[in-house]
Amino acid sequence: MRLALYQPDIAPNVGTLLRLAACLDVAVDLIEPCGFPVDDRRLRRAGMDYIDRVRLTRHSSWEAFRRSRAPGRLVLLTTAGDHLFPRLEFRKDDIVLVGRESAGVPPEVHAAADLRLRLPMQQGLRSLNVAVAAAMALTEGLRQTDGYAELT
Repeated sequence: MRLALYQPDIAPNVGTLLRLAACLDVAVDLIEPCGFPVDDRRLRRAGMDYIDRVRLTRHSSWEAFRRSRAPGRLVLLTTAGDHLFPRLEFRKDDIVLVGRESAGVPPEVHAAADLRLRLPMQQGLRSLNVAVAAAMALTEGLRQTDGYAELT
């Protein structure tokens, strides 16, 4: 299982997601450009001492990610999802994609997803924080696919 971050806006969320990925041993694809300056020093600060434990691949653009992406279904977390969490049956090679905190993903990214997953929430509320949404999807995906077997 992998986690893909589409042009994130908020550095602390990236840090939280990198820490989550390190702890769960999930690879991360960072799709740039980001809404903040991204360099090794800033990534190290956002990811704290967990950054060295993350299998991180940076992509200069959406197209670069698409050309080099790992095999598996692209599962987009979106408020406009046509599949409802937790009814989705995850696969070991799924790539969980979260969008920008400010705008989600553009229509072409939405259309490119193999599945669009909606997390249920109380009516009238806009969305969950991307790190919370990713944690929910990843932990359920790992549970379903026995992804915790190698973790202690």
